[in-house]
Amino acid sequence: MATHTLNRNSFGDPKNAGNLLSIEEAHELLNEWVPNDRLRLHMKQVAANMKAWALEKEQADEKTALKWELAGLLHDADWEKYPDDHCRVIIEELEKRNIDPEIIHCIASHGPSYFGVEPISKMDKMIYAIDELSGFIHAAALIRPTRYEGLEVKSVLKRLKTPSFAAQVSRDDINDAVSRIDTPLEELVQFIIDHQKDIS
Repeated sequence: MATHTLNRNSFGDPKNAGNLLSIEEAHELLNEWVPNDRLRLHMKQVAANMKAWALEKEQADEKTALKWELAGLLHDADWEKYPDDHCRVIIEELEKRNIDPEIIHCIASHGPSYFGVEPISKMDKMIYAIDELSGFIHAAALIRPTRYEGLEVKSVLKRLKTPSFAAQVSRDDINDAVSRIDTPLEELVQFIIDHQKDIS
């Protein structure tokens, strides 16, 4: 049962396809809406993973990669200030700004069990797969003296099987998300380690 259901599956206006925020505008919005440094870091890490995936795995052009990056950067923008309306507020803000509906749908679908919106595009499916894993991997790195340096996939997988570690991270969501993409969990974990380790 979706807990923050959005009660719709259509977002934005198709005529706004290609309308993007600049990365500077997105960071301004982030800084204005998200006082929490840790949450901002999570969103920057998801954005870095999304952009890298688009460029390296999907052979995307720069504009398409920016779409992926913006979705990652803004997916939790309203979570801290508007927890009861998470996703709804940022979606309405982006609709008011006439932003590309693919970005808005991607944000709306990053947690189907919460928002009731199914991931459809590759971008949708990847933000769903990357989001929870990114936060989990960061938690696994933080408890190590050397942080990301030397962090191995097998260590992350072992912690995934330990329910008490980062207990707020839904293993069901991770398994569901990975089942929707053509990439094994081990490969995705390594990709995320490689691409978020230097984000600050």
